[in-house]
Amino acid sequence: MNELALKYGCNPNQKPSRIFMKDGGELPVEVLNGKPGYINFLDAFNSWQLVKELKAATGLPAAASFKHVSPAGAAVATELSDTLKKIYFVDDLELSPIASAYAKARGADRMSSYGDWVALSDTCDAQTATLLAREVSDGIIAPDYTDEALEILKTKRKGNYNVVKIDPDYTPAPIEHKDVFGITFEQGRNELKIDEEMITANIPTANKFFPEEAKRDLLIALITLKYTQSNSVCYAKDGQAIGVGAGQQSRVHCTRLAGNKADIWWLRQHPKVLGLQFVDNIRRPDRDNTIDVYISDEYEDVLREGTWQNLFKVKPEPLTNEEKKEWLAKNTGVSLGSDAFFPFGDNIERAKKSGVQYVAQPGGSIRDDNVIETCDKYNMTMAFTGIRLFHH
Repeated sequence: MNELALKYGCNPNQKPSRIFMKDGGELPVEVLNGKPGYINFLDAFNSWQLVKELKAATGLPAAASFKHVSPAGAAVATELSDTLKKIYFVDDLELSPIASAYAKARGADRMSSYGDWVALSDTCDAQTATLLAREVSDGIIAPDYTDEALEILKTKRKGNYNVVKIDPDYTPAPIEHKDVFGITFEQGRNELKIDEEMITANIPTANKFFPEEAKRDLLIALITLKYTQSNSVCYAKDGQAIGVGAGQQSRVHCTRLAGNKADIWWLRQHPKVLGLQFVDNIRRPDRDNTIDVYISDEYEDVLREGTWQNLFKVKPEPLTNEEKKEWLAKNTGVSLGSDAFFPFGDNIERAKKSGVQYVAQPGGSIRDDNVIETCDKYNMTMAFTGIRLFHH
């Protein structure tokens, strides 16, 4: 099959809509269930490239959670701590490596991952499908599915959950095209290989040490950025993205947005958050949103009379600004990637507030000296990759 009709394009008024192979060859994907749409396939193809590259770069199973053609989270399979299992709400499940990777990818920013598109580098097994079955999600792409996993996924969304299988050996043409306003753009595909040498070849800071965990996390950050709508910045720790700032016009706004998400990820691990006692029948999205509000400056809205009783068995004590500040100071060893150079040291100042110790960015600003000086002030290690990663 070289053509697949879609319900409509980005919006219902955009018809007709299809995906097809211009050269008349076979589509490298097979729809096993559901009827994916235009945006679904944009997410599917971008997210698949991300996890395939993550697996190649790290040797570990990888997963991504995509929304609107940018990752809400991406991760590789590493052992989850008891705390992470609890904040990702998987402490009641047995997790395979690929299931662990998806639990981390989804757990980074659970609010943004609501209704996500899932990508897996490896075969989707029953453990991953069981985890996915209870989350709100639009679809999944993977190189294969076990029979049991496929049966589980077919129960989602009244049997209409989108399940796509992709040929892992498919290689696209080296030249790609895109039509905008009736005009065709042409460019070479971004085949750039992101590897450890890119991180270690040019380190302009006084501190030149990258531990192995930081190298891995910077690979995750940079590969994630390669498939994130620009401008973009990514914070990573423990084998996963913990904050992605996408599609901002200002570099520092990317850094702030991603940093705020990284802070929420860390605050979700505060003992007071772990101790929240939700009512038994609370919906998963309501619980996730309530946690985000609880750790924000709007927590009084949750705790006021007439509200908390609908959410909690016991009225929780507020998480004070002093407690949040003290807890955030404990987050260290975070890695930060940027898809283009930092024009000023203010990005580093903001990154420091979220525990960043390791940085990878292209370099090339007329104010590189200011950025290096700011890193040196905090004894950070920074790599100049020399490579821009814009994605549009």
